[in-house]
Amino acid sequence: MDIRLIIAANARALRLSKGLTQAQVAERLGVDRAHVSALEKGLRNPTAVSLWQIAQALDASVSELVTEHAKPAETPEPRT
Repeated sequence: MDIRLIIAANARALRLSKGLTQAQVAERLGVDRAHVSALEKGLRNPTAVSLWQIAQALDASVSELVTEHAKPAETPEPRT
């Protein structure tokens, strides 16, 4: 999987788990909300420094942002 998409999914999940809006994260980072939105869509390619800043804004670690998590197993359709 593309690392940008991994970071995007993890950043969004962390933000939501903390009950933060994109605007609140943007304020913590000193960027506009559109920047956070683009990050969460995988359209940004953050530098190492940016990853650290994002992690700080989300009260998380860089490893939480870059670790690929297994996708949940899909529930099979019931047989008829």
